[in-house]
Amino acid sequence: MSHVPADLRYTDDHEWIRTEADGSMSVGITDHAQKNLGDIVFFDLPQVGRKIEAGESVGVVESVKAASDIFSPVDGEVVAINEDVVDSPEEVNSDPYEMWLFRIRTKGGASSNGLLDAKAYAKLVEGE
Repeated sequence: MSHVPADLRYTDDHEWIRTEADGSMSVGITDHAQKNLGDIVFFDLPQVGRKIEAGESVGVVESVKAASDIFSPVDGEVVAINEDVVDSPEEVNSDPYEMWLFRIRTKGGASSNGLLDAKAYAKLVEGE
């Protein structure tokens, strides 16, 4: 069973979202995604300043087994990328919930309300 922190929101594409104190949203991949991918070796992340829409492919995660798209959970603008993840992608294997990939500043009124809560996400991954 994958670890699913209760304080985060989730997408059905296996990204997690955390709203930060400054209102931006950090995005990462879930424990379930990391376990299915295996040893992660590379991230291609969106550029800071890029305007993105919910559901848009904004990057790629590569493992020894496969490559998968990373999708934006919300509309907004990329305001930061985690250089530590780019430099040491294998760090995500040990704790995917500590290693955010990028941060988004949402457009006015956009929120994570349409995303899955921990209970709904856990139910989703149980069915896979």
